[in-house]
Amino acid sequence: MGDVEVHAVDAGRWADLAKLFGPSGAYSGCWCMWFRESSAEFSRNGNAGNRAALESGGAAGGPGGPLGDAGGGAGGGAGGGPRTAYPRILRSPALKPDDPADAAVWSVPCFFIRRDRRRAGVAGAPLAAGLAPARARGASALAGAPGRAASKMPPAADLYTGTVPLFTRAGFIEHRRPKTGRRVVMRRALSA
Repeated sequence: MGDVEVHAVDAGRWADLAKLFGPSGAYSGCWCMWFRESSAEFSRNGNAGNRAALESGGAAGGPGGPLGDAGGGAGGGAGGGPRTAYPRILRSPALKPDDPADAAVWSVPCFFIRRDRRRAGVAGAPLAAGLAPARARGASALAGAPGRAASKMPPAADLYTGTVPLFTRAGFIEHRRPKTGRRVVMRRALSA
């Protein structure tokens, strides 16, 4: 599909993100809020509330992620920011970091790729493009928790946290394997 242009999500790109997520808000009204809210908040907010929460946080310069464009509009994006922006990760029995006090480790918890842009490098481009801005904002490392595919072609809904090969291609290495066996915590150090 050619080169992928990558843009930071800000107020000027909100329309691109809203179009990418569509009326369903990416995955069932998620709007990239699943890891940012408790289960009760997420359910209470629903699609409209989650959309409003992301829009107000993103437009105000809150943690967001880059969008990738492989031609024809935004094809996908990756969420990311300081771990403290993702309390569900900090509370998760499986994903809770072994160094929760280290605020310089940022998370890349999720991806959303349009169906017609999958397997076109759209997920890898925002992941790679997020390294320098994270470093510039004080991150010492990025961490993600891709799923460990039990089959060669897992359902798309199981891939929202990325894949091990995706993170490996971006220079991440295995940090630890949670006991659940469903995910691998991977990290990439960001040198100064």
